[in-house]
Amino acid sequence: MPQNPSSPVVLVTGAAKRLGREIALALAASGWRVAVHYRSSSLDATKTVADCARLSRASSSFACDLEDEAGVRALLPRVIKEFGQVDAVVNSASTFEHDSAASFSFSALEKHLRSNTGAAILLAQALHQHVSARQASGAVVNLLDQKLWNQNPDFFSYTLSKAALEAANTMLAMALAPKVRVVGVAPGLTLTSHMLSAEQFEALHKLSPLGRSSTPADVAATVRFALENQSITGTTLLVDGGQHLMRFERDFSLMPAAL
Repeated sequence: MPQNPSSPVVLVTGAAKRLGREIALALAASGWRVAVHYRSSSLDATKTVADCARLSRASSSFACDLEDEAGVRALLPRVIKEFGQVDAVVNSASTFEHDSAASFSFSALEKHLRSNTGAAILLAQALHQHVSARQASGAVVNLLDQKLWNQNPDFFSYTLSKAALEAANTMLAMALAPKVRVVGVAPGLTLTSHMLSAEQFEALHKLSPLGRSSTPADVAATVRFALENQSITGTTLLVDGGQHLMRFERDFSLMPAAL
């Protein structure tokens, strides 16, 4: 596929479907060449690549299990080999499995930390090394979660892994400056899941001071803003309609019975 070397390159993890796909398409539409990461959803990744290409931007897919350290360390070099450069990383992929304080285990925490926290840090490290060698600059956007500012005990290990990533935002922003900026984006309830009916999702989505939470377009626009604004680093942009200002005793996916 012909590629325009003047266009910046972004690696979006978890870009085969759901929110990662929406981010990839939005960035392709605004001029980025997109490296579509996926773990096992090869057909979905192929579709995302094709849809990015229809936006007249070069795109390729890259499989990697983010729990595998060796695989993560090899991921950015693979993208560089394909595109010639990488200018940004969007860490959108997340392991999201339920556990609680009662069911917590080392193995559950390790699984979430490896994919949600460790992989994002390694990719930021690799980007810093790459742009420094090019005498260029870059940016990392880490997808977080409004529940870090409105905690509840559901999805215990997932929440801990995102809390660790939010702390890493600050440390990485300090450690990687001035070559790499690091910004968090924390959506509210954005997409439904198998745990919610359409009616339940609609009711929960309205539970915010603004009467609506975030949409995929809202989040993708914020990611683009974070990537392109050269004065932002070491902070998190909450995109949730104000849901973090409200008190929720349970995770959204476990709230329908209370509606």
